[in-house]
Amino acid sequence: MNKEFIPKLFSLLKEGISKETITKDILSGLIVGIVALPLAIAFAIASGVSPEKGIITAIIAGIIISAFGGSRVQIGGPTGAFIVIVYGIVQEHGINGLTIATFMAGFIIIGLGLARLGNLLKFIPYSLIVGFTSGIALIIFSSQINDFFGLQIAKVPADFMDKWAVYFENLDKINGYAIAIAGGTVIITLYFQKLIKKIPGSIVAILLSTIVVQVFGIPVDTIESNFGEIPNHLSMPSLPNVDYATVKSLIQPAFAIALLGGIESLLSAVVSDSMIGGKHRSNMELIAQGGANIFSAIFGGIPATGAIARTATNVKNGGRTPIAGIVHALVLLSIMLLFAPYAKLIPLSCLAGILMVVAYHMSEWRQFKSILKGNRMDIIILLSTFFLTVIFDLVIAIEIGIVLSSFMFMKRMSEAVLVEKITSDNINDEHLFDDELLELPKNVLLYEINGPLFFGAARQFQETISNTHLQPKVIIIRMRYVPMIDATGYQSLKEIIKSYRAKGIKVILSGINEETKKDFEKNEMFSVLNEEYIFKNINEALEKAKSFN
Repeated sequence: MNKEFIPKLFSLLKEGISKETITKDILSGLIVGIVALPLAIAFAIASGVSPEKGIITAIIAGIIISAFGGSRVQIGGPTGAFIVIVYGIVQEHGINGLTIATFMAGFIIIGLGLARLGNLLKFIPYSLIVGFTSGIALIIFSSQINDFFGLQIAKVPADFMDKWAVYFENLDKINGYAIAIAGGTVIITLYFQKLIKKIPGSIVAILLSTIVVQVFGIPVDTIESNFGEIPNHLSMPSLPNVDYATVKSLIQPAFAIALLGGIESLLSAVVSDSMIGGKHRSNMELIAQGGANIFSAIFGGIPATGAIARTATNVKNGGRTPIAGIVHALVLLSIMLLFAPYAKLIPLSCLAGILMVVAYHMSEWRQFKSILKGNRMDIIILLSTFFLTVIFDLVIAIEIGIVLSSFMFMKRMSEAVLVEKITSDNINDEHLFDDELLELPKNVLLYEINGPLFFGAARQFQETISNTHLQPKVIIIRMRYVPMIDATGYQSLKEIIKSYRAKGIKVILSGINEETKKDFEKNEMFSVLNEEYIFKNINEALEKAKSFN
């Protein structure tokens, strides 16, 4: 089997893992499991689903991603990035629609991995990632205003503008106790670990706020008051009913889940690699992520991916193998089985405070500010993705962001293509030929092309060569520095040859190796140019040109 499709855990077990490493992984897994509990519950509630679905996702996806993934330290589970997509799907298609979309997304992600597209997802522009991540952070922040201030609005609109309009209409309902709990949660979550590093501030905030609310009977909303009991068992697995009409209606959100999940998981893997000096297997990671989403859906969970914050927590606490991720999931399973009845007592304002901190860390405002000082196209992609995410939805934002990024790439690549005209009068001035002793005959024009001849640059190439005012007998097109030619490039080349042939001008191609010749044959280049006019080096091309004088 190809090494890139072998799970990292399998390779590490084959090499052998020391007892010391296993001990550190178990301790790290315990800590990360405790950190993941409030986040799993908070992400589920913010996504518009019941809290146990977040825990189920963290358990099922956590085990599969760690056991079969391509990273040593990746921690999988529900993340803040999915809140926007999941909430939108639930509002439009219901819980069953979310389950089917997650199930479909899992197969799409596996397909990306099997097609070895893992490395390509890394090339999505940073400005696009920061744009939709910052947009998601703002949406998460705005979605928590109701619980943070204890407004008790029964139905908060999904639309960003409508949501804030409703908030302002209900400012008279602010609950001071809720604000105190939420504000205290934010402070404890941000600063507690400066006092005691091994204990997560979010867990301390949950324990303190829950105890205070129950002991003093403080009138604030809790998980129980809004969602009822939290089951202390996993639901039985069941396959969703999928038909053509359902697939058609959910294919777009399924692709959005797949793309976002793939990007975030690989981004998390890259970040963790830099922290431990490792190297993950991108395609195996995608396959594991896909499997995790399939089984999460089967067990009634929500979309999952690699969680950057929890992965970083794992690394900082000594986790170095996938054992830590498996332990983290088992810790969550134990908590669900033993302590679920107590989790229902957690105040929603406390979870809102935790998510406010998550939104702050997701906002990447420093990177946002830095990009705004940079390239104009990066700024356009950043702001477009950001505002589309906030005002419309993440699916549209990703689609348009990728289209804009593609245009930016094409523009930059076309600008990188250089077409230089050389005649017998200026050949001695050309730096390209400093190491060559070339004699360009009269009535021969030489063009040197540097860069890929693809659809983004083909028109520029065609216009540059066609707009010569000279009337030579022979034109040599030197292509030694052309790494690739696509269908549009070949079409432009054919049109140039035809137009010059109509004028009685011979066209000779130089720098064409055997591999390129095979591509010429596939693209029917020999239908417009005889093979005798195609040469591997410039000297042979010049000799041919001299024969026409």
